[in-house]
Amino acid sequence: MNDNPLLDFSALPRFGDIRPEHVEPAIRALLAEYGALIERLLQDDAPPSWDGFVAPMFETGERLGRAWGIVGHLHGVLDIPPWREAYNAMLPEVSGFYAELGQNLALFRKYKALAASAEYAALDPARRRVIAHEIRDFRLSGAELPDEVKPRFKAIQEELSQLAAKFSENLLDATNAHAEWIAEEAGLAGIPADARAAARTAAEKDGRPGWKFTLHMPSWLPVMQYADDRALRARMYRAHATRASEFSAGGGDADGGKAQWNNAPLIERILALRAEEAALLGYDNYAEVSLEAKMADSPAQALAFLRELAAKAKPFAKRDLAELTAFAREELQLDPLEPWDVAYASEKLREKRYAYSDQEVKQYFPEPKVLDGLFNVIHSLYGVDIAADEAPGWDDDVRFFRIEKNNELIGQFYLDLYARDSKRGGAWMDSARDRQRGGQGLITPVAYLVCNFPGPVDGKPATFTHDDVLTLFHETGHGLHHLLTRVDELAVSGINGVEWDAVELPSQFMENFCWEWEVLAMMSAHVDTGEPLPRALYDKMIAARNFQGGMRMARQIEFALFDLLLYSGAASAQADGGVPIEHVLALLDEVRREVAVLFPPSWHRFPHSFSHIFASGYAAGYYSYKWAEVLSADAFAAFEEAASGQKDGKRGTLLNGAVGERFWREVLAVGGSRPALESFVAFRGREPTVDALLRHNGMVNVL
Repeated sequence: MNDNPLLDFSALPRFGDIRPEHVEPAIRALLAEYGALIERLLQDDAPPSWDGFVAPMFETGERLGRAWGIVGHLHGVLDIPPWREAYNAMLPEVSGFYAELGQNLALFRKYKALAASAEYAALDPARRRVIAHEIRDFRLSGAELPDEVKPRFKAIQEELSQLAAKFSENLLDATNAHAEWIAEEAGLAGIPADARAAARTAAEKDGRPGWKFTLHMPSWLPVMQYADDRALRARMYRAHATRASEFSAGGGDADGGKAQWNNAPLIERILALRAEEAALLGYDNYAEVSLEAKMADSPAQALAFLRELAAKAKPFAKRDLAELTAFAREELQLDPLEPWDVAYASEKLREKRYAYSDQEVKQYFPEPKVLDGLFNVIHSLYGVDIAADEAPGWDDDVRFFRIEKNNELIGQFYLDLYARDSKRGGAWMDSARDRQRGGQGLITPVAYLVCNFPGPVDGKPATFTHDDVLTLFHETGHGLHHLLTRVDELAVSGINGVEWDAVELPSQFMENFCWEWEVLAMMSAHVDTGEPLPRALYDKMIAARNFQGGMRMARQIEFALFDLLLYSGAASAQADGGVPIEHVLALLDEVRREVAVLFPPSWHRFPHSFSHIFASGYAAGYYSYKWAEVLSADAFAAFEEAASGQKDGKRGTLLNGAVGERFWREVLAVGGSRPALESFVAFRGREPTVDALLRHNGMVNVL
């Protein structure tokens, strides 16, 4: 067992050595270790203390969490059969262990006894908050349930974990199953050269002539935006819209649409189980459970927030759609405007109105220059240095970096930028190791930053769209929240313990810098000529910043409202608590009638790929993107205000180190050691307002 790399916590994960066969023995050993510790602590009759009870619980639990985190990470970025099997083989045991741990009434009583003791009052605020969170989480994990109910509650948690994993696997498999093959070059009309080259490489990899386009975003999106072939766009749109449904590959057959990759049965089961979980805990619905650990006080408050934004956004969205429809009819002869025409017509309208395209801008953002610019922004704001470092990775394209200040190591991170068939879609940050201080001294944090961008083509570096740059800054914002923490208690360091609807504050805050000239000027260089982004092109980008902003905001509100209403019980349930997929789709249609301006075909199956709320942590929490966007826009306004008052009334730098240090100190550094609203007020001097968000989205005029 000593040679099992998953059990080596002395340094960074040994990705060069870790194999699927290491998972079962390592995780079982760590489960046994943790279980033995709990048994020993429960046999101790001494009054519980931080050093004698809480610290050992977290130190031992962190070992299991770190090892299982590596397994889960590899399941996401290297989803090949051996890793999928290794992850799924241990998932029930791990889920069952944590479910049983959360229901342990004896442990719960020890935490409550510590909270009522004289020692508690003498603890620092971070430790008191850790204990408060533990008590809350024991309640939400069913610790107070009757003994005869606890086995059922545990079984629910185990099954939900397995369903979430299967949902993601189905989506990846269905995404990989479809491809469009173009045999003649004439069929590529309109598609950019780099997307063509990538498609040619994909076809060659499969040993076939022509060009291969897939449903992975770097391949799918250029077709939808640029392909002149309307029939091709229609096929790609339908394949993408019906992934993991009864209409997709592997989605329907003689069993009535319950085939291997159809996520409909999983959605129905997830909803039934979460409703049952809420009822067992004494809540009316799962949304109430979810919001216990969030800033919003209730589902009603979050719904009111979304509907207030919707009322402000919908007039702008209607205007956007009317302009697009008229343009498509008059200029492109697309009448009616079909859903597979929207991205194409929008790109043409932007080109006409602002005289530039995403593809033109993309040539000015080669990967090396973008990364240098990103690191310069971070240095300017926080005075830290980022340098290449060395560590084994899970793919040859993975890179590793270190963050230092005054030559002192603060943290490190892995960067995995490119899309792969074995990698789940989207972009995310996750923890490889949390900051903590214990018997071994200070342990610095390590993060994973993962994206799905197109890779290098034809010997040139990868180039990123401006949306890609925004995504990179977004995930880096999450990473900085994790890496720049100054809290030494693991449970509230970095993003740990932060209310879910405030987690997006640092990430969305970072996106704002991607619109500033002083930032883009230093992070752009044409991939062929090396020339920086022309100021004239930048001015066009800024003029177009809020292009179709109303439609974009309405769509995000649609997702958030659907999620919150779904988990509030708005969709009709059956007698057993289950919600048929037909009722889920009907609720989505109802939400669209309320807030949307774009209506997809009846066969569109958006819920089947909505991983955020069925396979991730955003169930009844997707509203947090907009909630946190209010916070992030208002926080960025502090930098705008400081810049506007510099140098005799002339606008100064937004990369203000003094304001950046304050943001680090009051927001990033404190992590979850205090309520997020307190952190925001400490930075801003007041509670947040929606004004900056509306201004950034161009919604300042009454229509």
